[in-house]
Amino acid sequence: MGRPRTDIQPRIVHAARARFLAEGVDGASLRQIAADARTSIGMIYYYFPEKDDLFLAVVEQPYERLLAEMTIALAPDLGVIERLRRLYVRLGALAPGELEVIRLVVREALVSPPRMARLAQRFRRGHLPLMLATVADGVADGTFRADLHPALILLAMITLGGPPQMMRRVAVRELPVAALPEGPALADQLVDVLLNGVGGKRRK
Repeated sequence: MGRPRTDIQPRIVHAARARFLAEGVDGASLRQIAADARTSIGMIYYYFPEKDDLFLAVVEQPYERLLAEMTIALAPDLGVIERLRRLYVRLGALAPGELEVIRLVVREALVSPPRMARLAQRFRRGHLPLMLATVADGVADGTFRADLHPALILLAMITLGGPPQMMRRVAVRELPVAALPEGPALADQLVDVLLNGVGGKRRK
């Protein structure tokens, strides 16, 4: 029995993901991706007129799942501190496939301004509004300093929420991070650092 026609697109995305991770978007051959997906290069162009469309499709699969869980984590049913904790716990539980795609996103955003622009456009319709709403609530209730620009607070949230957890997972042999706590314990410490810093005197 032949393959259903409807599985061609996911086969292309799956093959592209493997090639993009191994070779980068620019280095990956669409002809080889087509061969890996057991289809023709014409079918790739049918579903994805530009190579960057295919790149965004590779990103979108895990991003949709992560965005759904970030929406739950940052839902305004609890205070800002607990929302941050839930977010950092979720980021600490990134699946291996999610980590791979995040590394791909960072790499491609650094080497391709057009890809960075398209990713930013997608993120402005995704997790950024959720995080900015949390920033606004935090400024309103005094969790965050009102004299700081919201964009600075947002960058601090992102910087403390993601990279330490990812580095603990992927660079444990290269960096002295193996002794860091995991899961909720690390999330608690990251929230503490975000709100109080790393100085010897804790800010009230």
